[in-house]
Amino acid sequence: MQGVLCVRHAIAAVALAAAGFAHAHELGGRVVAVQDGDTVTILDAARVQHRVRIAGIDAPEKSQAYGEVSKKSLARLVHGRHVEARCPKRDRFGREVCSVLLGTRDVGLEQVRGGYAWWYREYAREQTPDDRATYEAAETDAREARRGLWGDPAPQPPSAFRRQQTKPRGA
Repeated sequence: MQGVLCVRHAIAAVALAAAGFAHAHELGGRVVAVQDGDTVTILDAARVQHRVRIAGIDAPEKSQAYGEVSKKSLARLVHGRHVEARCPKRDRFGREVCSVLLGTRDVGLEQVRGGYAWWYREYAREQTPDDRATYEAAETDAREARRGLWGDPAPQPPSAFRRQQTKPRGA
């Protein structure tokens, strides 16, 4: 009986995951703002603005080392340009979390390749196996070549920086 329950739970988990991808929507439009190294605003054809968190990456915060460099890299790549985005979910801040493409170029992957963002391992399960492998290899290559933030002897992941910023003083 316990084995049957495990199988049922596994089937339910797969069905929920598939349902999440089924509800993903696509949008296209012009990037009208770059907030930081992993967040942009896309203006669609109906003139609706979409705040988009780029899936699969975590860029340094603006007040963190390499934060402004990361933002400038993303702006050079996409600001004022037409992009396509596949958005399977929203984050806790209400931003659409999307894979963003500039033509055939994966914008998140370009940020990782250049050393402007980390591959966001905590959310790797949301990527396809091929994307996981590609992003991991891109980060390893950037790290070994000491590109961008990897030129720092001890780069701090944005998640650790955010935790540090929210600690009470004196803790």
